[in-house]
Amino acid sequence: MTELDAFRAEKDDFFGSHPQSPLTREQKKDFQGLQYFAENDSLRLEVTVDEFPNKEKFEMQTSTGDAQAYEKFGKFNFVVEGNEVELTIYQRGHGFFLPFVDALAGKETYTAGRYLEPEPLAGGHFIVDFNVAYNPYCAYNEIWSCPITPAENRLKVAIRAGEKLFLA
Repeated sequence: MTELDAFRAEKDDFFGSHPQSPLTREQKKDFQGLQYFAENDSLRLEVTVDEFPNKEKFEMQTSTGDAQAYEKFGKFNFVVEGNEVELTIYQRGHGFFLPFVDALAGKETYTAGRYLEPEPLAGGHFIVDFNVAYNPYCAYNEIWSCPITPAENRLKVAIRAGEKLFLA
């Protein structure tokens, strides 16, 4: 079992049995595990982030009509399926946040997008591993409030890694 397989099994166990799972009691009854893309080494990236000189404050709208405060930290480029694309990383406190929507949204991935927490390294580098991209809790149950992916992070290419669309 790979490290990713173990992580996914642990997550499935949490979703199926933990009291803080985003699933309702009814959803847990038939829960057989989340659906994932196969591990894709080409989408585990070490990227150089071009940090914005002035950290622009940014209010990210949520699925319940609220807003959450972030700073636009920086952007990075990478190539997927032969296309160069760009994403913006946001910062809140000491944590980094990368919401994105891909071309599979609404078909194979959650319509409103998936999330990542990029791992900072030295010298402006980050690990961005799309294999651990996950759906926000509002994908499972609409009582949750989730940040809505900003337009600048809506890609026209498919990211075939991470969690797939949840089918209750």
